[in-house]
Amino acid sequence: MDLSADVCLKIYTDMWRIRLFEEEADRQTNLGNVVGTLHMYCGEEAVATGVCANLRDDDYVLGTHRSHGHCLAKGAKSDQMMAELWGKATGTCKGKGGSMHVADFSLNMLGANGIVGAGIGPTTGTALASKLRGTDQVSVCFFGDGAAARGTFHEAIAMGSLWTLPVVYVCENNGYQQWVPRENVAVVDSVADMAASYSIPGVSVDGQDVVEVYEAAGEAVKRAREGGGPTLLEARTYRFYGHSLGDEQQYRTTEEVDEWKQNRDPIKLLAQFMRDRNWLSEEQDQTIQANAKAEISAATKFAEESPWPSAEEVETDVVAPVQEVA
Repeated sequence: MDLSADVCLKIYTDMWRIRLFEEEADRQTNLGNVVGTLHMYCGEEAVATGVCANLRDDDYVLGTHRSHGHCLAKGAKSDQMMAELWGKATGTCKGKGGSMHVADFSLNMLGANGIVGAGIGPTTGTALASKLRGTDQVSVCFFGDGAAARGTFHEAIAMGSLWTLPVVYVCENNGYQQWVPRENVAVVDSVADMAASYSIPGVSVDGQDVVEVYEAAGEAVKRAREGGGPTLLEARTYRFYGHSLGDEQQYRTTEEVDEWKQNRDPIKLLAQFMRDRNWLSEEQDQTIQANAKAEISAATKFAEESPWPSAEEVETDVVAPVQEVA
């Protein structure tokens, strides 16, 4: 895929937006303003941005419990997302979804999911809908390496392959299944190697290198859009923070985390890539970071000043149970 300077600058901007959004969300959580738990995406920004840069607004995306980055990369507004985390009425889901269920249906970002691997089936379903309607919309599902051990992973991908559906299954393999190293619970090192079982391409890339992610995702999206069927794309990445709130990270060393932050930060790697090609000046870099900082600051102010949902909202956006006929 042709990766231009303009595309790189857009991706770089989104990576900074995600990084600063997550850091501010963490700060607001510690202040007691975010309702519920929080799973930070810092360190994994290259995956969401590299994949979503290949998508159209009408393509479908489903995420995980760690999906703020997926939403922002798909085009969701940071102010409405921050309001959602605060549980405010102006949130993308009127404050009813929160961090683990954030969504923006206007962008076909169909939501995060608190259940491991629960988005893989619905993504296969949206891909089936696109095929039945005769559109060329592509569906993308993000999931962690832990989800590859669940039955939904095998069932959905087998179905996607059998029906040649326009879907890309993206595994964000960050090396740990919550607090357990992957090698302790998996006999297959690379999730991409599992693709052969379903007769679909399996591609494993450096998830810290957004150029690799963008190019591999571009091929997979193109294949899906042209009727070639699914691809299983594994991005080997790393989360810079704990699994969620209260994670003491006793399963990995401080030295390991520092090594990734210093030498494998996807934002730093993309910045160097662009500087080597004279695509990013120091002035541009400072402007991008300043604009992202101002955006997230404004988003936080918007969330703080937004109203709480009214009492009447408790009965809206829910499905009433079927009444048994006597």
